[in-house]
Amino acid sequence: MDLSALGKPLEIAQVDFRVQSISAKGWATILAYKDARVDMDRLDQVVGRGKWQRKHEVIDGNLYCSVGIYNDEIKEWVWVQDVGTPSNTEATKGEASDSFKRACFNLGIGRELYDYPLILVQLNANEFTSEGNKGKATYDLRIKEWRWHIERDEAGRITFLGCKDKSGTLRYSYGKRKDGAAS
Repeated sequence: MDLSALGKPLEIAQVDFRVQSISAKGWATILAYKDARVDMDRLDQVVGRGKWQRKHEVIDGNLYCSVGIYNDEIKEWVWVQDVGTPSNTEATKGEASDSFKRACFNLGIGRELYDYPLILVQLNANEFTSEGNKGKATYDLRIKEWRWHIERDEAGRITFLGCKDKSGTLRYSYGKRKDGAAS
């Protein structure tokens, strides 16, 4: 079994994007992330169903997830572990999912997400409202409807990352496309 395949870069369709923060001047910081299903699918594809497992335990009040992969050569389970943080919507479920995803980062799954460029998008006037000096902003940004495109070089480094909103307007662009197109 070639575990290096766990670290193969994710396809752009496997990456989700969400708003991390909005400045009072309407700049959105967008975060690229993976969900737990991506990790489970990659483990099933590379290691095989029944050849990996996960378990959760509380250590010093924090929820940890351990992911084990059965190593046929040494006839033992090999484990990685990481801690999670509660989510704002479903604290316990979010913490369990987060600890699993973090443990899978230790296996190389989606680790390239840490190398994504900073994604800053200037919002249109109809997409946010600012509360003046308080530094707070509310927004109506349908980022799930945006189309993302990524290109990489032979070493897997990002050479281009871009997205268009649902109307086809280019909202973000990093690097240069191979075909020389602007978006």
